Amino acid sequence: MDRRNSPVTICVSSGKGGVGKTSFTVNMALALARKQQRVLVIDADLGLANVDVLFGLHVERTIRDLLEDGSDPMESVLYLEPNLGVLPASSGVPEMVNLDPDDQLRMEGILQDISRHFDYVFLDTAAGIGPSVLWFNHFADHNFIVLSPDPTSITDAYALIKVLSRDYQREDFFLILNLVTNEGEGRRTYDNVARVVKQFLKLSPQYFGAIPVDEAVVKANRERIPFLKLSPQSKAAQAIVRMADQVLKLQKACSPT
Repeated sequence: MDRRNSPVTICVSSGKGGVGKTSFTVNMALALARKQQRVLVIDADLGLANVDVLFGLHVERTIRDLLEDGSDPMESVLYLEPNLGVLPASSGVPEMVNLDPDDQLRMEGILQDISRHFDYVFLDTAAGIGPSVLWFNHFADHNFIVLSPDPTSITDAYALIKVLSRDYQREDFFLILNLVTNEGEGRRTYDNVARVVKQFLKLSPQYFGAIPVDEAVVKANRERIPFLKLSPQSKAAQAIVRMADQVLKLQKACSPT
């Protein structure tokens, strides 16, 4: 299926930092690219970018430059592999955290223009429920929420789902459980979250999979190499590969508004 003019956009977010959201994003993107999909990762953490760090990239132009000079966004895409591109953001630029209406309009134009060249577009947002996080989630076809079994991660993930459903009418959420000891812990954590979400928000989030605690991930992050590339046989890498097959089944769910 050729999605050149209609890519599937996936927003990856988390209620709190430190749960492996960006690590999930970069490795999932690599897994899909190796399945012959054209994939773009957009660093949507506009003030504290780190996608480039996990990919080991040297960045010269960022989303901030595009908003300021209106140049062709494809000129700012960095390619790690023929099918895998990255649009970097800036780091240590607090004014980028809250886009004003004009910047949002320009940003939407950039996203629409650049996305048509790819099959899948991943938006890796900041953690929490800041304005830019909510806006990017509203833009996407699918909302992925990464969380861990830690109680604060669960609480903050619920808060993010609550705000997106209440204020932006998002109803379909996919939960990725990271840093679990085994699949059973992932399932139990999901069941607990899903039960509360269903009870209080009348929604039924879907279980997308679990990624175990794995020293290969720690090593890869330190070396600034995706763990799928550095340790393809690791448990974490195999979990990503399985979930990539599920991503391939996702269809374009909605049009950005």
